[in-house]
Amino acid sequence: MNDMFEQAGAVAAKIVDRWSWWQNALRGNFGPIHSEPQQGYYRVRGKDGQWEPVAIWLDDGGAWLAYRSGREVRDVEHLWTFACRFPIEHAIYEKAMAGGGFDDEPPAPIGDNSGDIDPFEALRIEYLGEKEQAEEFMKQPVKTQAQADKVAIWSKRLTAIKTKAEGLHKVEKQPHLDAGRAVDDKWRELKSDPDDLAKQLKAHIKPFLQEQIRAEEERQRKAREEAAKLREAAEEKARRAAAETGNTEAEDAATASEAATLARRAEQLEQEAEARKVNAGRTGARVSMRTVKVGVVTDYSKAAAALVAMKHKTLIETIDTLAQRAATAGLPFDGMEIREEEKVV
Repeated sequence: MNDMFEQAGAVAAKIVDRWSWWQNALRGNFGPIHSEPQQGYYRVRGKDGQWEPVAIWLDDGGAWLAYRSGREVRDVEHLWTFACRFPIEHAIYEKAMAGGGFDDEPPAPIGDNSGDIDPFEALRIEYLGEKEQAEEFMKQPVKTQAQADKVAIWSKRLTAIKTKAEGLHKVEKQPHLDAGRAVDDKWRELKSDPDDLAKQLKAHIKPFLQEQIRAEEERQRKAREEAAKLREAAEEKARRAAAETGNTEAEDAATASEAATLARRAEQLEQEAEARKVNAGRTGARVSMRTVKVGVVTDYSKAAAALVAMKHKTLIETIDTLAQRAATAGLPFDGMEIREEEKVV
């Protein structure tokens, strides 16, 4: 009888011992990990990044058996190398096998794996599924580590969608970019070279037009001077005629006529003294000199200070960008400081 009890105790101890490694691992006490599997419940990542439940045990015949998401796995040792670091409780295993997933894992992404759907639509369906589930999740605050882990995994999945979208966008857009560049190359010479040549011609004629302007200014000066002389002569003749006495009526009339003629001539010269446009060409195809306003910075510090005082949007955005680059490099400059802020990444 005692032998029977001893044999039964040995069998029970052996059964308990089969689970001991897994039970200790659940408490964070991982024993030596060898190629030989250890009986228990675990999980591994699938190709889609989702956790899959794993069960490993030794059958009565001494052979190792393993199931992954309910599918038998032939190479138990290979599966063990991936699962050994991720033990889970039996209740968690059962919940996952029943389709309840894992508490620290977002729901499986929604998508179409048929291969017949357009990649854009497939990725959009996946994103909208993630968006709907994430927005529902965010209606409640995060209170557990499992929920926090779920957020981290969710963020990674969303980033993966973004990365995939960038790749698909580039692939789809590249032929259009190449075609656009080909069109640009075809028309570049006729778009830019004629304008460049026209500018060269205008630069070539500039000295001539400048000389014409100087000649025109000289003509205006002489006309004004001659008009002033004639105006003065007419006024002088009119004064003399008024001051002289004893002249006949005919003599007074002649003097008045001469003064009037001088005054008219002076008026004509004054009109001629008005500026005339200096140009070349014909209507619709003229070139001329024009005075334009050109801003020249004489003191960059004062100019920058003035623009900041005016809250110039573009300058302020540029300064903010440079300040962020300086903060990233750890090299602050005068007028800024580096502050540390907590950010979820």
